[in-house]
Amino acid sequence: MARLCAAALALALWAMAGSGGAVEPVKEIRAGFVYVAPVGDAGWNWAHDEGRKGLEKLPFVSRTRFVENVREGADATRVMTQFAEMGFNLIFATSYGYMDPCAEVAAKYPNAFFLHCSGSRRSANMTSYFGRMYQARYLTGIVAGKMTKRDQIGYVAAHPIPEVIRGINAFTLGVRSVNPKAKVRVVWTYTWFDPAREKQAAESLIEVGADVIAQHQDSAGPQQAAQEKGVWSIGYNTDQSRFAPKAHLTSAVWNWGPLYTKIATELHEGRWTNEPVWWGIETGIVDIAPLGPMVPDEVRTLVAKRKREIAEKRLVVFRGPVRDQGGRTAIPEGKTLDDAELQAMNWFVEGVEGKAPR
Repeated sequence: MARLCAAALALALWAMAGSGGAVEPVKEIRAGFVYVAPVGDAGWNWAHDEGRKGLEKLPFVSRTRFVENVREGADATRVMTQFAEMGFNLIFATSYGYMDPCAEVAAKYPNAFFLHCSGSRRSANMTSYFGRMYQARYLTGIVAGKMTKRDQIGYVAAHPIPEVIRGINAFTLGVRSVNPKAKVRVVWTYTWFDPAREKQAAESLIEVGADVIAQHQDSAGPQQAAQEKGVWSIGYNTDQSRFAPKAHLTSAVWNWGPLYTKIATELHEGRWTNEPVWWGIETGIVDIAPLGPMVPDEVRTLVAKRKREIAEKRLVVFRGPVRDQGGRTAIPEGKTLDDAELQAMNWFVEGVEGKAPR
C-alpha cells in the first residue's frame, strides 16, 4: 500500500502542472548553475560543470556562472533568487534537495526558466531532468557480481531517496543476474559529499566481508578505501580509475553536455516545454567507464551485450518478476514499472541487506 501511495503521489506531482506549451524564443541565454558540493569533487558536480562548459560554446549563450557548496534549503533559495535578480534566465538546480526551493523561486520569477535535476515537480516555467542512471548501475552490478569471490558486496549510499534506492536496486539486479548467491550490503552516510565519512563507511563494509565496494557518493573516498584494503571498487559520476587504479573495475558515469545543449537550444528556438526529461543509456547521458585491466574478457563481452540490449529496449531493468527484500512479489511477471513508480521507489529488491528508511 505504501508503494502504491508513493507512486500515486509522484504521478500527481508530475501531472499537476499539466503539459506546458512551447514558449517564446529566448534570444540571449544566461545560465546559472547551483552545486551542492565543490566542483573539484571529481564527481557529481564536476560532471555537471563539464556540461556547463559545453553551453559556453553556443553562440546564443552569453554567460554561464556557477555557485558551489550551496546547502539544500534556505541557502539554495537565496542563490537561485540572486541568479534571477541578476538576469539569469536559465537556472539549473542540480541537487535533489533543491526541488522545493527551485519551485518557490520559479513561482516568483515567471520570466526565467528553472530546471531541477532528479526531482518530480514542475510548473509553467519549471521542469525536471535526469538520466536513467539505473541502467548503467545494472551493468556495473554485472561486473561486481562476476568479480566478487566472497559473494559480499558493499554499497556506500548517500540519502535514502528514490534516486539512490533505485540505483541500489538496479545494481543488485545486475549482480544477481550473474551471481544469485551474492548479497549487497548498504551503509547510509546521509551526506552527498564527505570524503572522510564515505571512506570510513567503505572501510566498515570491508571489515564485515565485502570484497567489492560500490557507491552513490560524490567523492573518491570509497575508491581509496578499497585500494588500501585490497578489494575491488566501482565508482560513480566520472571515471574514478585515477584514484584507485589497482582496485577500480569501472564507474557509472554522467555526460550532461548533450542534454544541457538540447535544453538551451530548445529554449532559444522557442521549442522548450515543461515536459520532464529522462534520457536513457542510448543517448549517452549515462554510461560506464572503460573496464579495468583486471576484468576478464568474458565479462567484457557480457557487459557489452547487456548494454546493447538495454539501449535497444530488449532488456528492461525493472521488468518482473522481481521480489522485494521479504521475498514478496514486488513487480509481477510481465509488468514493467512506469516512470512514476520509478520516481517513487522506496523499497529494496531481494538480495539487498540494509533498510530503506521511509
